[in-house]
Amino acid sequence: MKKVRKMKILKQFGVIFGVCWISLVIEHYLPFSFPASVIGMVLLLICLLTGFLKIEHVQEKADFLLSNMAFFFVPAGVSIINYFDELKSTAVQLIIICIISTVVTFAVTAYSVMLTVRLMKKWKDRRKKA
Repeated sequence: MKKVRKMKILKQFGVIFGVCWISLVIEHYLPFSFPASVIGMVLLLICLLTGFLKIEHVQEKADFLLSNMAFFFVPAGVSIINYFDELKSTAVQLIIICIISTVVTFAVTAYSVMLTVRLMKKWKDRRKKA
C-alpha cells in the first residue's frame, strides 16, 4: 500500500516537473521573451482541457505545493534585505505600487471567479439538457 502511494507521489511530481521542463525548453526556443512559468501553466491547462492529463495525475501534489506556497517566497523576501538601502529611497512609490497592484489583483481575481462560476453553471445546465 505504501509503495503504491509513493509511486503515485513520484508520478505526480514527475508530471508537474515534466511540464515545467517542457515549458523551459519552449521558452528557450521562442524568438521573444516569455516567462516559462506562464508557458507551463498554459501547457498544463491545455493538457487538462484536452484530456491528455487527468486532474488525478496532479491534484494531490498541486494541492501540496499550493498549500505551502508561502514557503517558496521566503528566499525572495529575505534577499530584499540585501537591497534595503536602495529601496529606502523609493519606499513611498513602492508602497503605492503595492497597494494599487493588490487592488487590481483582487478585482481581476474576483471577476475571474465570477466568470468561471457562470461558465461552469452554463456548462452544467447544458450537460443536464443533453
